[in-house]
Amino acid sequence: MQLNLAVPSPLQYFSCLVESDEHFPLLEAAICLAQDEYPDLDVQQVLGDVDQLLARLKRRLPADAPALQRLRGLNQFFFHDLSFGGNVNDYYDPDNSYLNAVLRTRRGIPITLAVLWLELAVGLGLNARGVAFPGHFMVKVNLPKGQVVIDPFSGQSLSREELAERLEPFRQRSGAADDLDVPMGLYLQSAAPRDIISRMLRNLKEIHKTQEDWPRLIAVQDRLIVLQPEAWIEYRDRGLAWAAHGDSVRAVADLETYLAHAEDALDIDAMVERLMELRRGEC
Repeated sequence: MQLNLAVPSPLQYFSCLVESDEHFPLLEAAICLAQDEYPDLDVQQVLGDVDQLLARLKRRLPADAPALQRLRGLNQFFFHDLSFGGNVNDYYDPDNSYLNAVLRTRRGIPITLAVLWLELAVGLGLNARGVAFPGHFMVKVNLPKGQVVIDPFSGQSLSREELAERLEPFRQRSGAADDLDVPMGLYLQSAAPRDIISRMLRNLKEIHKTQEDWPRLIAVQDRLIVLQPEAWIEYRDRGLAWAAHGDSVRAVADLETYLAHAEDALDIDAMVERLMELRRGEC
């Protein structure tokens, strides 16, 4: 009997990782996002590198260290000894979204720094979660005496007043400034692993869209659709990217999928017109 030993493509590998929300491998899924840019990336090697960091950290702490001591030890190790922090000089560099690059440069954006920090925190037994705070990803840790919210970009622990101050521009833009009934806790809910990967991909999406880098944008859209197959707007955006890239056949297929499901969308008329143009060959 002949065995099929075909190596899965990066997209197939990603699809297997994110198939189920049960035991979702956040770190591995986040690492493999870089495979489109780094085709020879060894995901297992990067996982091993993070494991080595965790082993170094554990050697610094007593086995019975209380949670607060573990948290302080983690922050000292991650933000000070290893000097992980935000890339303030080139925030929109795509490498900030690739964990292999972040591990090498020790620079990233809030969400990639958060994913690495969370892996170490959970490895220490801390009750840590990501927080999809508006405009800036955070992490939080539940301790016996309360909750600590940390900005992974700077390592700063944020008070309730500081969080409210950061939230104010968002509330002004969204028209919620006068809604005093919205509790801060609503903005500090734990982010599901699938939502974290989606946010990472959408960061890359905005970068590639701004740069009109259609092949890279399409690769990101492929992953978003695998991750959230009923997010119909992603089919629309991939279709528009295919059209800009000059492939009207794939563009038509994606826009047809979008229009078949987006019944209440505000852009239906515009997308129907664009679809007709593509069918006439007016790319």
